Amino acid sequence: MGNTAVVVGGGIGGLAAAIGLHRIGWEVKVLERAATLEDSGAGISLAANGLRALDELGVGRAVREAARGQYSGGTRTPRGGRLARMDGRALEKAVGTPIVGIPRSTLHRLLREALPAGALTVGARARAVERAGPRTVRVGHGATTLEADLVVAADGIGSEIRGRLFPDHPGPTYSGSTVLRAITEHAADLRTDFELTWGRGTEFGHIAFLDGRAEWHAVLSLPAGTRFDDPLTELRRRFRTWHEPIPALLDATRAESVLHHDVNELRTPLPSYAVGRIVLLGDAAHAMTPNLGQGACQALEDAVTLAAALGAESTVEAALARYDAVRRPRGQAVARAARQAGTMGHRLSHPLAVALRNAAMRMTPPGATMRMILRHHAWTPPSLPRSGS
Repeated sequence: MGNTAVVVGGGIGGLAAAIGLHRIGWEVKVLERAATLEDSGAGISLAANGLRALDELGVGRAVREAARGQYSGGTRTPRGGRLARMDGRALEKAVGTPIVGIPRSTLHRLLREALPAGALTVGARARAVERAGPRTVRVGHGATTLEADLVVAADGIGSEIRGRLFPDHPGPTYSGSTVLRAITEHAADLRTDFELTWGRGTEFGHIAFLDGRAEWHAVLSLPAGTRFDDPLTELRRRFRTWHEPIPALLDATRAESVLHHDVNELRTPLPSYAVGRIVLLGDAAHAMTPNLGQGACQALEDAVTLAAALGAESTVEAALARYDAVRRPRGQAVARAARQAGTMGHRLSHPLAVALRNAAMRMTPPGATMRMILRHHAWTPPSLPRSGS
């Protein structure tokens, strides 16, 4: 089997895939089309499955040291009533780790630091990905052409490579929700590590960070492309009567820090995650709504599974077939579950439906809630063979 790879995309999934391939002895180049690494995206939660993948990649300890465990919090109503309580200690006992919150910029930095020097090229948009021979794939960017034994398409939800591989696939679909988010300018007075509040067609949540700052997000059910002249002022208007610390988090935020993105997903499942010697990973393969907090975790699972398959199989084709057989059912199942969670969460707007949902949540035993969480979090990564072992 050959041992050179080009990873298209320098996000979480692409960087993790490159680390995994490097750890099994492959030579890897990562092409990131952004000219500067702004690391936007505010914050992120990582569950046990994502952290275990990071452990196998050798960066789990560094990530844990930079993150804050989510032990307290839960789900509330706009007036502050409790719908469900988070028991981070029980979750830690069940799976060995709590969910953690970390700024996305910090996670990106830690992943980049685990790459070999010179592996990442920024401002490099892959303009062509094509077969160069029976065992070679050619990738062009700018005036440069690279040949490799494998191309990993980690180029996000709008993946151009996926579009070339599956021209009849409808591509991303608007979920019906748009999200605004930011990190507070300074430490926030928070009593919980993580919290969601569900209104009618609306959600507000926060993640507390190790340094005392917090990431908040506001999800609104609006037509695609809706934008506000002054997003922060609009959010203050919409959430002015919601319980604390929601108004305080908005007041602790600079207007220029607010990011606004529509939430899109791959609602139509792909028929395969691999074609020839090109493999899809992360959002390029299974972009999902954020309702389960599993998008990044599934990309990390992809990365470790891909590296393990390549380390175990005698040919690239056999490894990619194994990767597809393992990852496609799970990735698509988690995407379906995330979509369903959204329909039972902030997407509900009819007063009767909201009241019934709230009553059901209050009556759900903690054990049943834990079993639902473990269905996604309790994942054990395959072991990566080390180069030279």
